[in-house]
Amino acid sequence: MELSVVVPTLNGREELARCLDALADHVPDAETVVVNGPSSDGTTGMVRDRDDVDVLVEISDRSDNAARNAGIDRADGDVVALLDRSYTVEAGWLDAVADGIDDAAVVTGPTHEQLAAGMTTESAETATVAGRDVSFFNPGNVAFERSVLTSMDGFDESLDAGGARDLAHRLAGAGHDVAWSSDMSVRHEYGADGGVRETEWGPKYRSLSYRLVKNYGLRPTVLGRVLGSAGRDAFGGLRGVLAGDSDPSEWLGTGRSVTGAIAAGIKDGLIARFKDRSWRRNPNGRSTRADRAVAVYDER
Repeated sequence: MELSVVVPTLNGREELARCLDALADHVPDAETVVVNGPSSDGTTGMVRDRDDVDVLVEISDRSDNAARNAGIDRADGDVVALLDRSYTVEAGWLDAVADGIDDAAVVTGPTHEQLAAGMTTESAETATVAGRDVSFFNPGNVAFERSVLTSMDGFDESLDAGGARDLAHRLAGAGHDVAWSSDMSVRHEYGADGGVRETEWGPKYRSLSYRLVKNYGLRPTVLGRVLGSAGRDAFGGLRGVLAGDSDPSEWLGTGRSVTGAIAAGIKDGLIARFKDRSWRRNPNGRSTRADRAVAVYDER
């Protein structure tokens, strides 16, 4: 197995340095590709000063999916792993990747979250959508056979969020298995701010409706999943209003934003489904553009 590890990053120099240190310790023979968004924290200089990064790709996009595709474009390995810059691989990670990729085209594993209260571990996540069994993967800790990424045309760059879940649906539709390995573990330590991001409801629901409609069409089960999720979130927000924790006008504004996002996602999903009627369902993938990189520093 020839392994390439792609690490997308944006304004996370210190986290990235810890990530690269762990790769150097535990996966020293892997090809390391760093994809740097328009960072303004000295990431470029830090990476270029290291001798354990094979390729640095500079991009102007702030999109996770564009960064992933840019890294895949430059990776040479027959197995390509994606690693979040805030994660550090643990001992046994490499062996777990090798064992897992022998059994399936895609392998993923848990993230050990270092919290004040202790340690928690993610588990495998699956769902059945319109009769299709889907196995989701951890987008910051996953490895693919290169041939699979090529056949699926990478990630859908029209998505600001949920690109990994979209690919999981498409992998399931193409008959590719996603293996789970508890030994393919990474560690994530929260920063001083607690590491909790506020949900952006518009992008969340545009992505959800888009990827479901694109992959399954406009059918009752799809609408039920979208509206059911929106209803649960709306009810949770209403409880906050009744408890005095949030403002009613904010709750109503969020509702309008979610409604508009769902409508936009459905429209865009139908357009995407029409544009790519093949099994890969990716009209906005790697092959649609060749200008992601604005600069490439290749030490190979």
